[in-house]
This record gives sequence, C-alpha cells and structure tokens, in this order.
Amino acid sequence: MVQKYQSPVRVYKHPFELIMAAYERRFPTCPLIPMFVDSDTVSEFKSEDGAIHVIERRCKLDIDAPRLLKKIAGVDYVYFVQKNSLNSRERTLHIEAHNETFSNRVIIHEHCCYTVHPENEDWTCFEQSASLDIKSFFGFESTVEKIAMKQYTSNIKKGKEIIEYYLRQLEEEGITFVPRWTPPSLQPSSETLSSSKSQATSSAVLVPDAAALKEGLSGEGISSPGPASEPVVGTPDDKLDADYIKRYLGDLTPLQESCLIRLRQWLQETHKGKIPKDEHILRFLRARDFNIDKAREIMCQSLTWRKQHQVDYILDTWTPPQVLQDYYAGGWHHHDKDGRPLYVLRLGQMDTKGLVRALGEEALLRYVLSINEEGLRRCEENTKVFGRPISSWTCLVDLEGLNMRHLWRPGVKALLRIIEVVEANYPETLGRLLILRAPRVFPVLWTLVSPFIDDNTRRKFLIYAGNDYQGPGGLLDYIDKEIIPDFLSGECMCDVPEGGLVPKSLYRTAEELENEDLKLWTETIYQSASVFKGAPHEILIQIVDAASVITWDFDVCKGDIVFNIYHSKRSPQPPKKDALGAHSITSPGGNNVQLIDKVWQLGRDYSTVESPLICKEGESVQGSHVTRWPGFYILQWKFHSMPACSATNLPRVDDVLASLQVSSHKCKVMYYTEVIGSEDFRGSMTSLESSHSGFSQLSAATTSSSQSHSSSMISSE
Repeated sequence: MVQKYQSPVRVYKHPFELIMAAYERRFPTCPLIPMFVDSDTVSEFKSEDGAIHVIERRCKLDIDAPRLLKKIAGVDYVYFVQKNSLNSRERTLHIEAHNETFSNRVIIHEHCCYTVHPENEDWTCFEQSASLDIKSFFGFESTVEKIAMKQYTSNIKKGKEIIEYYLRQLEEEGITFVPRWTPPSLQPSSETLSSSKSQATSSAVLVPDAAALKEGLSGEGISSPGPASEPVVGTPDDKLDADYIKRYLGDLTPLQESCLIRLRQWLQETHKGKIPKDEHILRFLRARDFNIDKAREIMCQSLTWRKQHQVDYILDTWTPPQVLQDYYAGGWHHHDKDGRPLYVLRLGQMDTKGLVRALGEEALLRYVLSINEEGLRRCEENTKVFGRPISSWTCLVDLEGLNMRHLWRPGVKALLRIIEVVEANYPETLGRLLILRAPRVFPVLWTLVSPFIDDNTRRKFLIYAGNDYQGPGGLLDYIDKEIIPDFLSGECMCDVPEGGLVPKSLYRTAEELENEDLKLWTETIYQSASVFKGAPHEILIQIVDAASVITWDFDVCKGDIVFNIYHSKRSPQPPKKDALGAHSITSPGGNNVQLIDKVWQLGRDYSTVESPLICKEGESVQGSHVTRWPGFYILQWKFHSMPACSATNLPRVDDVLASLQVSSHKCKVMYYTEVIGSEDFRGSMTSLESSHSGFSQLSAATTSSSQSHSSSMISSE
C-alpha cells in the first residue's frame, strides 16, 4: 500500500530571497539533521541572465535502522537524488527527490515548493508532499515502512527549527535583506541599492546579489513556520495554513495534518455537495484513529444522510412542536471550565413515554439532531471567544427521578435509535458526559444502552451516585461554582424546562404518528435504494415525446456501482411492491427493484443508450440524456465491486430488534430523477452540476446523435 504525506501551507514571514539565503546554508551537510551525512553536486545549470538555477545533488543519509536490518540489506547508508529548480524571476523553488538505493524495492518520491505568499509579497509559503511504496524488502516490508514513516515524521518536526536557526545566524552576521533578482540590463546602481536597503531595514547589511551567495540555492523539503504565531489569512481556499490549523483545529502531528488535508482534498475533488467544515472532517478522522479509508466511509454515509434529510437547514426551517418546548427537560446552559458549551438534561424528570406517545420516535430524533447542530454552532462561537480550538461540548445529565417507567420498551427503542444516529453522524462531539444522582435502576438502563456507545465515547462518561458530585472530584472540577444550576444546589438559575408528565389528551394514535413520521422524513425529493450483487436497482421512465430530457442526481452512499441507461419499445413487467418503505429512516436497507426480465437479451429486447459509468463510493453524480425515441427507458444502478468493510463493530439497533442483517455484498444509492421537455431544459436544470465530464450533455448535436455528450452546468446551490 502506498503511504502518502501532504503538508499544510507553512508561512515564513520573511521575503523569498532571505529565505533562500538561509536555506542554502544547509548544504553540503547540516548539523541540525544528524542523518544527513553529506551531499555531492551531480549536475548544475544556470541561465545566462542568472534567473534560472537548476542543481542536482546526490545526498548521503544515515538511516536510524536496526543493525540487523542494515546487515541483511548490505548497506550502511542510503542515497537520494535531489533536483532543485530555482526561478528567481518567478520567485519559486521546486524540489524533487527520489531514492537511489533499493529503488527496485522501495519507491520514495518527494516534492516541495517555496513560493511567494499570494496576499503578501514579503512572505514566503512552503508546501510538501511525499509518497512511499514498498514493493519488497527481504520480508521486512512492514518494519521498513514503520521506520521510514517514523524517520520522515521526525525530520518534518526537526525541520521546523532549521530555517529559523539559519535566519538567526544571518541576522547575527548583519544580513537581514537580500535584493530581488533583476535582469542584467536593469541592474540598479549602487546608490539605488543602498537606498532600497535602508528603506527595507535600518540595520540591514547588503548582500550584492543572489549569485554572490554560496553556490547552489537548494533545499530538501524541510520547513518551519514563521516566528509569529497569529493566524495567517489570504491563502487559497483549497489549502490549509499551518497557523490556521493550530489556532482553530488544535495541535496535530504532521501525519494527522496530512490525513486532514488529504481527506479534505478528496472531498473537494469527488463530492459535489456541501463540504463539511474542517473541524467536522477532523472529528471523523479522530473517530477512526486517523485511518483515512475508514473515516472517509463513515463521512460519505453521513454526508449523504445529511443531504437526504436536509439536516444542514434544520435550525432554520424546523420549529420544534410546542410539546417538546414544554416537556423536553433539556437546554443549553453557559459553558464548562474548558470553554465547552454545556448542555443540561434532566432525564429523570422527563416523561419519555408521554413524549413518544404524543410525538413519535422520529420527531424526538429530529429534535436531538437540532440540539447537535446547535452544539456545533456553539463550538464555533466559543472557539472565537476563547481564542483556542473548541470542538466538543459537555453534557450534564441529572437522573434524579429515574425509575422503571423510563424503561418502557418503545421509549428505550427510541433512545437506542437516537444514540445510533448521533454516533454515526456526530463523532467526537461529546467532550465529557457528567451523569449525576444515578439511582438504583440506572445499571439496568446502562446495560441496555452501553453496547451501542463507542468505546472512545464511553471513556468520557463520569457517573456519580447520590450527592457524590458535591465532593472531591465532583462537579466543581469541571464547572465553575457560579454556573452550577440551582436544582443541583448551585447559585445559578437554570432555564431548562422542568419536564413533567405529558397530558394524555396530547397522545396520538399509531396511525397519526406513522403519518407524521413519514412527513418528517419525506420532505426530501430523493429516494434511497439498495444494490445487491446480482440484483441491480432499476427504475422505469416512459417517454412519449422523443425530444424529452431525462435528468438524474444521485449519491453513491456505500460501495461502487455501474450506472446504465437502457431503452426498450415494450414495457417490462411491473415489479412487486417492496414491503420496506423507501423513505423511512428506520429502514435498514431501502428498496430494491428489478425490471429487466432475465430472459431479455441486450440488443434484441432492449438497447444501451449511454456508455456505462463507473461511480465510486462517496461520489455525487448529476447528468442528463436527451431521448431520441419514445418508449421505455430504464435507469439501472448495478453492483460493481466489493464495498469497503464496515468501519465499526458496534451493533445496529435494527439488528438487535430482529431486523434484516446488512449484506456484505450491498451498495446503497440515493437518487432523484426528472423528465423535462427539451425546450424547458436549460431553465429548469440550473440547480444540477455534472460531476462527470464525458458522460452526458444537452447540446445542439444531441438531437441528431444516438448518444448524448458531456457537459456541466453551473450550480445555483
């Protein structure tokens, strides 16, 4: 497997020329990097005007590896070839490096570049990427990979000090200014140089020009942030600045930074919907110990779920029913000592049975989702207020009053469902859970609930019985005395509703609740479907006018699929109705419909009108097809390859409740289709954006062609 590394943008708050003067001092060797023993110049080129300087070196490295491994490999040193291309006119330095030793067994590539900051020409940006691919190494592939990544990470950390060290060295020598390159015919006079030098800094010592420096301005892809620690603004939107990461996301290791940047780039390249904020991407990575593949899987599922149920707009478009506002005993209350938003839940005072009977399971779920969305917003606000990254909140749960009526089975089922959805879509958002005044019945509830809670989340639970929370190690260790709620013997008035019994007059029938649940979760135009190995999902579209346009917008939630469009003159047999509703959030798999009869033959009974399109997990696909003939068109989503393994071992609520098991040979798609007259197409489809050039297009040529071509339209979202 290829290991990859991508650095954030590091900013030196010094001009490019001064950074180059400091950087070239680390050759031919650097005492700050003990493993870098020596380097020899292999080739060198300079343009006549001095603007271009390309130098290639052979670098000798002493890798920190076990003696036995070195003996087996038969080498004491490892050699790398490094090519540095300095363009003084453009003010850029590109560095390419690859291993010479064991190049047939191990492939290492590194690319680094120094450029001028896009918003401040007196600052310098640095970026770095690398890849490691171990083909074979005497049976020690895993060991070599660990050594290589450890060594590389160590060098990156050490490299943060190098530029600052040489900048200080230059300053001690009186060199604080290096003039920019100018064409030979425009070389400034000594008076002009002296004037510009004095304007740059009163204590500057003039360096004649870049050519007078040590031969071979070069680098090896190691950098450090500038001396100032305040966040830098102005870097491109698709990149992350190192100071921004530290200020808003926290201290991350170089490899953790790399995982964040690579997953973010993947989302920007493949996901055409709304991209989550950096702190939310980081939560998914932390939930899977920075395993990119596992984090990507659960994030793609969550993004599709958010889109399907319009969770991004829940705070602006959904108003909780009055019953919830009156009887749901929970609310936000200041913050804890770490600056985390504090949510107080008086679970023991809440009539869970009454709320479920009056509202239904899905309304309660939607309310909890709105609480989580509000929590994300409060974390962002507190990050700005306290000047440090705050990515989670604290929940205080008061269990006084909890008894056997809270163990009513439909209520427990609703609670488990809520836990499952929150765990899947809001990972690492709970910083701490304080459970107070736990009664004797609590162990029974804990036994039911705990298997559905992730191990990392469970470790954040602190449970107090009786009045233990008032003693040492209790509430005062986590919450300031001034904001402890009055019902916990504190001095702060808490606006959280007291709960109480929901009047039975507000109870609703099972039919009413079912209709309400359906309404809550079908306010989306999208439908979900399962695609099994050997059982594709197909939908039928009848076309009367030949020049109509079939449009589609679908997300691949899980696995890889092949998307096809077929045409037939006769209608397939109508499919049997699926017992599971396609819209229900509690449906474990969605629907699956097959239309093409097994006896049908391609080319005789039906024909292909679009080239098959392979769609990967997490992709969002939009496109269109101009129909040439009337008849019946079949849109098909077909299983392509084995989907990724599940990233969690937690049990599913539906499994526990004897629902269907999820097959390992199943993909999931969420789709929306629409048929539009060709004359109305451009005006009606501005909200769709094609994510696959080369697949479909409405153009002047399509009306006379048997296949549509590709195009993309500007999204209005």
